Amino acid sequence: MRKPTTPRNALAAVSDADYEHLAAFRHLLREFLRFSEEAALSAGVSPQQHQAMLAIRGFRKRDYLTVGELAEQLKIKHHSAVGLVNRMEADRLVRKSQDRNDRRQVLVGLTAHGGRTLGKLSPAHKAELARIGPALRKILNELQAAF
Repeated sequence: MRKPTTPRNALAAVSDADYEHLAAFRHLLREFLRFSEEAALSAGVSPQQHQAMLAIRGFRKRDYLTVGELAEQLKIKHHSAVGLVNRMEADRLVRKSQDRNDRRQVLVGLTAHGGRTLGKLSPAHKAELARIGPALRKILNELQAAF
């Protein structure tokens, strides 16, 4: 996992308003994550399974990821991604295949069931982002103005 970096211009003193904005930003992020966790569980998948399905479906270049790419997207260790993929395969959310060019690579794609499950979760997530979006934009604008 990468160590957080600090932009040079952010090393100036932090004002009370900055602390308020940072706390509000963190609160909104946590609120969204909590919503997402509960939505996933109510759809019968774990929050991490939902995140994995979204990472696979949202990958711009193709409709599958390698296990290593999935680990990077989720910021987890490779062996943890292997376990997650195996559980998701057992639940028929993803399918695994070997890369034809590099048989060491395991490719992970959504099944129809996984796609339907993700499709049920995504509209509610969009609606939740629409709900918190204005407050999030306001906080981000105020933080950016402080830099």
